[in-house]
Amino acid sequence: MSQTGVQARRGAVSLLDQILGDEPRLMSELLAGGVLEKLPPDDRARAQRLATETLRGLERADRLLQKHLKKYPPLTIHNVLRVGTIELCQGGAAHGVVNAMVNLVAQHPRLSHLKGLTNAVLRKIAAEGPDAWDALRAPRLPKWLRGPLIEAWGADAMAAMEIAHFKGAPLDLTAKTDPQAVAEATGGTLLPTGTVRITNPGQVSTMPGYEAGDWWVQDAAAALPVRILDPKPGEAILDLCAAPGGKTMQLAAAGADVTAVDDSIPRMVRVKENLSRTGLAAKTLTKDARAVKGSFDAILLDAPCSATGTIRRHPDLPYAKDGSEFGALIELQTELIDHAWTLLKPGGRMVFCTCSLLPDEGEVQVDEALEKHQDMQVDSSVLSLPGIDSSWITTEGGLRLRPDYWSDFGGMDGFYIACLRKAG
Repeated sequence: MSQTGVQARRGAVSLLDQILGDEPRLMSELLAGGVLEKLPPDDRARAQRLATETLRGLERADRLLQKHLKKYPPLTIHNVLRVGTIELCQGGAAHGVVNAMVNLVAQHPRLSHLKGLTNAVLRKIAAEGPDAWDALRAPRLPKWLRGPLIEAWGADAMAAMEIAHFKGAPLDLTAKTDPQAVAEATGGTLLPTGTVRITNPGQVSTMPGYEAGDWWVQDAAAALPVRILDPKPGEAILDLCAAPGGKTMQLAAAGADVTAVDDSIPRMVRVKENLSRTGLAAKTLTKDARAVKGSFDAILLDAPCSATGTIRRHPDLPYAKDGSEFGALIELQTELIDHAWTLLKPGGRMVFCTCSLLPDEGEVQVDEALEKHQDMQVDSSVLSLPGIDSSWITTEGGLRLRPDYWSDFGGMDGFYIACLRKAG
């Protein structure tokens, strides 16, 4: 980070301005678009971390700030105050944080006159905020998402998930061949499902085994669909909506003949890069999954969805989205299931999954598919894997994962997974 930290903090505020602005954008889109490219690598990483932590603690920061503001200032200044509050309440040195934020405002071409306000408010936060921070509740999701999730899982489960969101997520790795060796090399912990978990990771690309392609980053929950599909060497397996490629690599590492499909050119480039780094092979197609033809022994359909199960890693999602696109996503999931089923050989199996907490994108989809396809059955027997609690198995035979599960281990992403068998 630069000497004063102003560059990194300016980058964090810029991210927040665009995520929380009138035309919200996801952080992943902003980063892919190069919004932080001009920053040195250390400042770039620092900016992203500060923005992420601010989004996680946004409600707490605003509760502390509202005591010292008669009205909220322009969004950029509000975000300066939010970032400063998060840093101060997480143990940042008061003098350094306040001075850096005041300097940031002083350099703004239109808002420099608010440096006095910034200085006064953050000095009050420095004096009172750290003691008040832990007494505040875990930040709640916005009402547009919180309401449907309470309806689905209940208020107690919602509160537990919000605690998990606030804690954030550790770094999870999937090993190409030897999970125990990866755990020993990286200092990680081997979870019951075979994922390696790192609680205090540094720069991913400098970790042991990265250059050699011994592992890839993949949340523990996201690694389960392939383990449930249980690919066999030589099987022709179709991986639909494959990017960024974690599941593709799992399938290839098992020796399957993999065809990976995604309709995004940039995301498919990333799949190819990941395959190259790990020394794994798969046929890649950049096209709409609904246009794929062929006949396959098994299919993995990780359908586009609301991604509401990934909020502990992507706290920008509830602010950059409003749920307006969810209806179209649900329709797309139905179309993908119907088309994929035509590509599956008799006697074959298909794993349908979404990283969603919404039943309409999981349990309901499978219920409706079973009514439509008379040759479809749910195979819940394949869910009896190490680390899977039987209480997670749903009435229709799928697997429901939530962020508050495995709380002792550090949680997991929210996911829905079902294995569907086609009559022979």
